[in-house]
Amino acid sequence: MDSQSPSKRHAVPALTLALGLALSTACSGDEPETDEGISSLADVDEGDSASEEDESEDGDEASSTTGGIKLDIGSGLDMADGGSAETGEEDCGSTLIATVRDFQASHPDFETFSGVDPGIVAVDLGADDKPVYAGDPDTPTTTGKENFDQWYHDVEGVNQAFEIEIPLTDNMDGSYTYANSEFFPIDDQGFGNEFNTHNYHFTLELHGAFTYEGGEVFEFTGDDDLFTFVNGKLGIDLGGVHGELSGQIDMDAMAATLGIEVGETYSLDFFFAERHTSQSNFRIDTSIACFTIPEIG
Repeated sequence: MDSQSPSKRHAVPALTLALGLALSTACSGDEPETDEGISSLADVDEGDSASEEDESEDGDEASSTTGGIKLDIGSGLDMADGGSAETGEEDCGSTLIATVRDFQASHPDFETFSGVDPGIVAVDLGADDKPVYAGDPDTPTTTGKENFDQWYHDVEGVNQAFEIEIPLTDNMDGSYTYANSEFFPIDDQGFGNEFNTHNYHFTLELHGAFTYEGGEVFEFTGDDDLFTFVNGKLGIDLGGVHGELSGQIDMDAMAATLGIEVGETYSLDFFFAERHTSQSNFRIDTSIACFTIPEIG
């Protein structure tokens, strides 16, 4: 972590052990010129979001993109096997490692609510590299700080943690994808499926770091909650229990908001929650070619 500048408190050195993608970077060297702010469901019309919820929970596609430029990289449904390849001083793999925590449907924040809910978390990541609850004292789809803090912390009797792999496909055009329209990574594990066809109640967190070279984009499409931070600053806020929605971080456009500069290495912290039955969509599209393991905590 760079202790020389307060604006880079979440910048981390590139490590030799890698999580991420491989070989080529799909970057331009242009300096960022504009700042578009956080990609958030706050940009979605409330009436549209309600209809998206109904349509998506019935199995129909309901997709909305907020912020930045939409990537056009195909379906990306074929997953790459894990592996690694040396790229100069860094060793990059094609598989990300995430922590999934299983919850029971009876948890106060799960299964009960429905609707978009931006603003669940603060714009700054916590000192423990976890989201900071911003409810006062709650939000439309959460029941308070104590229960929310259990989402991304191990709590005996409340959740059970598992490690999973997220393999990313090199699309051979400077972009990388993981796409799964039935994302149920812990079926029949933890507290089990609870008489459902899948295990629908879980959270996921993932930590990586990348060197900002200019031109990078990170996009997520899915349901339910998704909070993504770069350099400890919130870049995507898709909070709430809702159908499939998209958010994007255009690193150049959001450079001022995120406090990032070309040539430096920064953390990317990713927090997801699946809180309601019927479907689970999970897709990452990015032009970041190499993620490394950051120093957490």
